Amino acid sequence: MIDIRFGPQVCGDLTGGTAREWLVTDGLGGYATGTVSGLRTRRYHGLLVVAGETPASRRVGLVGLDPAVLFPSGARVRLGAHEWASGDVDPRGFELLERFDLADGLPRWRWRVGDVVIERELAMTYGRSCVAVVHRLVSGGPVRLELAAACTWRDAHGERRADGPAPRVEPVPGGAVVDGAFRLAGPDWTPQGQWWLGAHHREEAARGLNPDEDLWYAGRFSGELGRPGDTVSVLAWAGELAEEPPPATEVVAVARARNRRVVAAAKPADPVEATLALAADAFVVRTSTGPDVVAGYPWFGAWSRDTMISYEGLFLCTNRADEGRELLRAYAATLSEGMLANTADTGRVEYNTVDATLWFLHAVSRHVTVTGDTDLGDELLPALHGVVDAHLAGTRFGIAVDPADGLLTQGGTPGTALTWMDARVYGVPVTPRTGKPVEVNALWVNGLAGLAELTELAGRDAGELWRLHERAGAAFRHRFPAPTGWLHDVVDAPAPAYPLGGAAQHDDDLLRPNQLLAWSLPYAPLEPDEPTVRRVAGGLLTPLGPRSLSPDAPEFVGRHRGGPAERDGAYHQGTVWPWLLGPYADAARRAKMPVDDLFVGIEAHLTEYGLGSVSETADGLAPHAATGCPFQAWSVAELLRARRNGR
Repeated sequence: MIDIRFGPQVCGDLTGGTAREWLVTDGLGGYATGTVSGLRTRRYHGLLVVAGETPASRRVGLVGLDPAVLFPSGARVRLGAHEWASGDVDPRGFELLERFDLADGLPRWRWRVGDVVIERELAMTYGRSCVAVVHRLVSGGPVRLELAAACTWRDAHGERRADGPAPRVEPVPGGAVVDGAFRLAGPDWTPQGQWWLGAHHREEAARGLNPDEDLWYAGRFSGELGRPGDTVSVLAWAGELAEEPPPATEVVAVARARNRRVVAAAKPADPVEATLALAADAFVVRTSTGPDVVAGYPWFGAWSRDTMISYEGLFLCTNRADEGRELLRAYAATLSEGMLANTADTGRVEYNTVDATLWFLHAVSRHVTVTGDTDLGDELLPALHGVVDAHLAGTRFGIAVDPADGLLTQGGTPGTALTWMDARVYGVPVTPRTGKPVEVNALWVNGLAGLAELTELAGRDAGELWRLHERAGAAFRHRFPAPTGWLHDVVDAPAPAYPLGGAAQHDDDLLRPNQLLAWSLPYAPLEPDEPTVRRVAGGLLTPLGPRSLSPDAPEFVGRHRGGPAERDGAYHQGTVWPWLLGPYADAARRAKMPVDDLFVGIEAHLTEYGLGSVSETADGLAPHAATGCPFQAWSVAELLRARRNGR
């Protein structure tokens, strides 16, 4: 894997150290996460964040373990780091960090206090909500190490305050149980019981959200570090509280060995692919209904659109086709009126996308093509034919095939945004894209051809599907090319002066990246030509991926910053989306354009934000600072797929 390590100039600087975040996951949707400097900058940062019934329904438990070194002289040096509502940063243990690195995907810190060097390693148990934190004396000593347990038990999206009830801490052998929800275990537990008031999260402040909470100092562990190699370790776990995990050092060793196996199974061609294969593993989780995909950490749950866009990269490019098969079968069971369920972050089953179902058709087709698993194709064939039939007849939200040209249209209703560009501000879609969006119809043409091939593989007649495919493809080639030299983003859209459903229509020729799918998909309706792809790249391409809107458009917003309304307003109006590098790379290759240097910027990004992973978004203007989730499934999946398919 690529070497990710930082010295004191990054670790000890709050700007550089807190801009870089690490993530360790438990395979269930829970995680531990924080910053290189150890300072919590988000409400989501913690050492034990527990998934609920769905990956999105997470709760924060163990917030931190603040180390303090006690010397024989009586001196006490604190190694933790907190920022407070007053603006103070205290303690400032990051100033004593001499190194941070990711070893096999696991974070490791090293503090130096004179000749005393203490190392911390952290890992989670795969398949169980359990974190192990190991402290080891590297040199110097003897010293005593204290570990102050800062706790809460709250929804990951909220805060807990001292004006409410304090967490209930019950003593048990070797530690305590907090609010009946999670257990702490380690050496020499000493209960405390005190509020730490006004812990501040600077990233939440920057996002226009409530930045402060109160933490409960539940107690502390302590142990002697007499000579190099001695350890003091703490375990924290939820679920079966009476079932004690293995020793913390064993948890770390097992996690390290598993990560190596995950990478080896993917058969990476180089260190970047190895890093991406391990990053992909974080998003594949096991729920009560089987495998699923977390769209992004630390705040997203499962979204069917993200899952299907990510499918090939996460499952087929990492040799996890068996898990992928199980996932596709489970998602097929959610089809209703020809639409795939979108569980989203609410935990409710919703049907509110025009494109997720078409991405599902694509995922099934790619699964069968890559793996040769015709049995799955045969099994799902009736459901997939039902998707086409429902779209021909018309389904929810006015989604239907236009009998005039065979293209797919979405009628839309006020307040809906059915494509991946689905941001809303105060309930109003920023980019409703009512009519016939270009990527939706590229996916429709692609899906018809893919389904026709699956039908023929099953020994059935696919003549009608091929006729639908040819008709829609011909209409696409006629309707979508624009006089500007690129493709319309939406055709037959309501004219701006008319409400949804109004009589007047127009064709939207704003330069957006959605058209890339018209050239990049396996059964794309168009063959790309170099001049057109270069025009698109000239207006949209950045080192981290294509912008969502060209900078010369009046609606362009170059910074994805501010409060929720500001960020949602900018989300698809110029913000960079790294996942779109995949479609761009495919289109460029098909246009016989060189792409050898295309990934240089995004590969460097693996050490800049979410360490070893790829962010959700970035600013449309230089220096294209990363925004959104630091760890995003489709960003990782598409980079891995595009690099691997280009070999």
